[in-house]
Parts: sequence; C-alpha cells; structure tokens
Amino acid sequence: MLHLLIITLLAIVIAKQPLFNELGLGSLPLAIVLGMLSGAFFRGLGFASTDSTPSTSSLFCQQKLLRLGIILLGFGLTFQQVAQLGWQALVIDLAIITLVLLIGISVGIHCLGMSRELAVLTSVGSAVCGAAAIMATEPVVKGGHRQVSVAVATVVLFGSLSLLLYPVLFTILHIPSEQYGIFIGSTVHEVAQAVAAGQTIGPEALQTAIMTKLIRVLCLAPVVIALGLLLFRDKQACNESKDRSRKLPVTFPRFIGFFVLAVLVNSLFQLPEAVHGVISLISQFSLTIAMAAMGYNTRWSTLREAGLKPILLAALLFVLLISTGLSLNLLLYA
Repeated sequence: MLHLLIITLLAIVIAKQPLFNELGLGSLPLAIVLGMLSGAFFRGLGFASTDSTPSTSSLFCQQKLLRLGIILLGFGLTFQQVAQLGWQALVIDLAIITLVLLIGISVGIHCLGMSRELAVLTSVGSAVCGAAAIMATEPVVKGGHRQVSVAVATVVLFGSLSLLLYPVLFTILHIPSEQYGIFIGSTVHEVAQAVAAGQTIGPEALQTAIMTKLIRVLCLAPVVIALGLLLFRDKQACNESKDRSRKLPVTFPRFIGFFVLAVLVNSLFQLPEAVHGVISLISQFSLTIAMAAMGYNTRWSTLREAGLKPILLAALLFVLLISTGLSLNLLLYA
C-alpha cells in the first residue's frame, strides 16, 4: 500500500508542474504510467511478486476508492451547466458520444477482431471522458485491469496528440474562440486536456471548453447503464452453465446512482467553496491511487499481446472525433 501512496503523491505533484500542466497530462494518466514503470522495475529486481493476481490493497484501491472518486466527481457538476451553452452543445455532445460508441464497438469487434470488453473500454474512453469513463465502465464490462490499462494508454496517446493539433487547427479555421471552445470540449478525451487546449486559445475558449466537456462527463451515468443493458446482459455464467436461454438480470452499478445523486445535490444546493475543495481533493486522490494500482499490476507483456488493434481503433475514433465534432459545430453554429 505504501508504494501506491508514493506513486499517487508523485503523480499529483508532477501533474501540477507547468510543463505537464500545459500538456494536459493530469494525475490520472501519469499515475498509471508511473505505476507501470515502478511495477516493471520492482518485478525485474525481484522485489515484487510476478503473480498476475493483484494484492488485497490493490484491489481495494481499484474497486472501492475508484467508486468513491467517481461519486465525488458529481459534486463538481450541475444540471444548470447544461442550459448555459444552449441546445446546440448538448446535441453535439450526444451525437458524438453515440456515434463514437456505435462505430468504435462495431469496428473493434467485427473488423479488428477485438474482444467485446476491450472494444467497449477503448470506445468509451474516446466517447465520454477518457480514463475516468474507462474506470467507471469496467465494473459493468468486467474486462479486468489488463484491458483497462490498454484502453487508458490509447487515451493518453491520442489525447496528448490533440493538444498539439488543436492550436494549429484554430489558426487555420478562423473559428470564433467561444465556438472553438465548444469544439474542444466535445472532442478532447480528458477534462485536463480540454482545460489545457482551451487555455492555448484564450479565456473564452477555456470557459466553453470546460462547460461542454462537463456535459460529456454528465453523460457518464446513462452511458454505463446503457452498455450494461445492451451489451452485457448475458453474463459469462450463462455460457458456463450451458443454459443459453437464461438471462441474468442486469447488475446496476450503485455508485453511478450515487454519482447522479451528487450532481443533483450540487445542482440544488450551493456548497461552500471549502467543502468543494475538500471533495475535489479526495476525489482526485481516490481516482489517482486507483490508477496507480491499475498501472502497478499491469504487465508490459499485456500491452505487447494487445498488439496494434487498440491503437488502430483509437486512431480511427480520434479522426472521427475531430471530423464529426468540427462538422457539427460549423453546422449548428453557422
């Protein structure tokens, strides 16, 4: 447990440094990278077990603290934020989420031959809110920490690439800053990356980028529920019992319900800034240590075995995000 605390604190400190802050590399992707590096280092020296089964403390971080962090994220969102940007931003976000999920899952499974779990995790990371969405979807998908690590790696790669591309596109397209901020928020993977990309354009773009991105984060709960209903209703236990006609009931992730409740409370009541600060700190710590545990338990062989398929799928979704998001923004805000 001590090594996970050290990785977590180190990731939080590094994420606050100007260079990493400008690149939009938040503590979550940094924690999983540091966790992977430290895990490989200690296993190579023989100081850590080579057993693929995570320890009890790692499982606690990956499951319990992860859910706590996602629930607390809800206190940073309000339903009123949806109304401030107008119906266009909501339509753009919903259209992009739906399109990316449909194409990503279909192409991943049927064209690239990926497992259903990995295709869903990779797609949901691009469609909704990066690593946090992947981690929130895992309890329904039950893909395991290996596939989660691969999916998060694609978010880090293409989310970072977007930070180099978006300022260049702004100089070429000559779109008003506020509208370009909506384009950023509706297409960039991580919240931290949306903040970094918006800052490079200007204060107007930063504000609309954050608000649009938060609408996508707010869609996390219905997306997870829909995936559970549509894709993971038939559990593996049905196949093992050879009773294919029996359908097990959908397992509703209770922490998603608490997430929505947190958003509702924050929408109805104005919490003190000090309370928001404490909640944000606990949420960041919980999510970061969950990522650290995920990275620490990841084997490099897992990423090698995954091959180029997740990268190809993420690249396709990256192009889809930019092209669709830009087209919808130009169409609806013409």
